[in-house]
Formats: sequence, C-alpha cells, structure tokens
Amino acid sequence: MVYQELYQEWGSRPLGGRAVVWSRTSGAGPQRVLPDGCTDLIWSSGDPAAPAAPDGELFVAGPDTRAHLAPGSPGARWVGLRFVPGAGPDVLGVPACELRDQRVPLAALWPDAEVRRLTERLAEEAARGGTGPHGGTGPHGVGRLLEAVALDRLRRAEPPDPAVGAVVAGLSGGRSVAEVAAAVGLGERQLHRRSLAAFGYGPKTLARVLRLNRALDAARAGTAFAEVAAVTGYADQAHLAREVRALTGVPLGRLLT
Repeated sequence: MVYQELYQEWGSRPLGGRAVVWSRTSGAGPQRVLPDGCTDLIWSSGDPAAPAAPDGELFVAGPDTRAHLAPGSPGARWVGLRFVPGAGPDVLGVPACELRDQRVPLAALWPDAEVRRLTERLAEEAARGGTGPHGGTGPHGVGRLLEAVALDRLRRAEPPDPAVGAVVAGLSGGRSVAEVAAAVGLGERQLHRRSLAAFGYGPKTLARVLRLNRALDAARAGTAFAEVAAVTGYADQAHLAREVRALTGVPLGRLLT
C-alpha cells in the first residue's frame, strides 16, 4: 500500500492562543521539522506494520535550534499539541532548556502510571477514528483528549510569567534584545535566564528562529527573496540565505517546493 503524506492543524479553543492541534499521517519518508520556538506534546501510533507498542507512544518534542528530520513509517499516525513559545513548560512541568533539541518520552517527565492510562485512552480514541479536528466517531478525538489533559495541568500550574508574552511580541516585531529587556524591566542577563526556562534558548536564538518563520511566511506568500530579506530584518538576501541554511539545513527555495 502507498501512503500519502497528510498534515492538518486547527486552533485549540480550550487552550485559547496557547496551542494548536495538529495531525499527520506519514508518507514514504521523513519530514523536515523546522525550528519555531515551540514545544509539542505528541501521540504516535508507531509503525502500523510492526507495532512495538500496541497503544502507541507519548513523547515531547522540545524546542529546536535547527531542523529535525522526523522519522515515520508509512501509514503511521501522529497527533500533537504545539504550544506557542513559552507555554510548554507550564504544561509539561520542566524548564524548556531541559528539552532543547530532544525527543523525550512523556513517562520521563510525568508519572509512568498516568502516562500509561493516557496512552491507552488515546489509542482507544484513535481506533474509533477520532484523530481529526471534530473527533471522528468517538465522543472526543485524540486532539481533544490531549487538550483536556493540558488544560487540567495549566489549571494546577503556577501563574504564567507575564514577561513571556511581551518578550515574544517584542522579538517577533524585530526589536533588539536590549530593547525587549528594557521593555519588560529586566537586565539582559536576567532576560537570558528567564528565556532559557521559558523558550529553551536565549533571546538572541529565539529572535533568529522567529525571524526565520516570518521570512518563510513571506516567501510562501510569493514575496521575492530580496524583498523577504528587507522586510524581515536581514541585512540582505545573502544574509537571509545563510541564516535559512544554518537553521534548516537546506536552501530557501527547497523549503517552498
């Protein structure tokens, strides 16, 4: 059987602007996952031809500093919550820097029995076809169940750091690290420490990652590469090309095909 790569994502109403839900069915090869400053909580069905874990597995994808090639056996299903930059630690209970550039089993972060029960429930939902945005034929889809678990943990977590959203907004708007630090009332060293815990890396790296994603959005919209560089804060098109290759491993044009 030939499987086609399928991907979709939708907003999370319960989690507001803190996450999106996504699903993927693997095609014939690995998928290049680009750095975006986010942390993901993911359920995977595993290899449908030779399932090692009949209920699938739960794991966390930490914030990446470079592109990651996500493996996937043809026909394998994945459903995840992608937390916006800074939101993942409130749900997962660990600083984002402990997850940077890693794929970690959820049982390494949460009690094993809790993870095992959740994995079983997710597998039951998936078996009923509940991996899509409307929950398939089950009362709740895999995505909805992940949302509910995340929302429960957020309700029990400490209040979020008010500086996190302001840091993301400032860096997304092209402001310098010094300007952002001043705007949130922190010294640059304090901002660096808080950024490691919230985002997984310091504000300069976060700024590079966010700028990359602004550039990709502009290029996908059909903007000429020279103009992409100008409007997203690169010195010139050559600078854009170097940064894209450094963070993704491939030229910009290849990411658009």
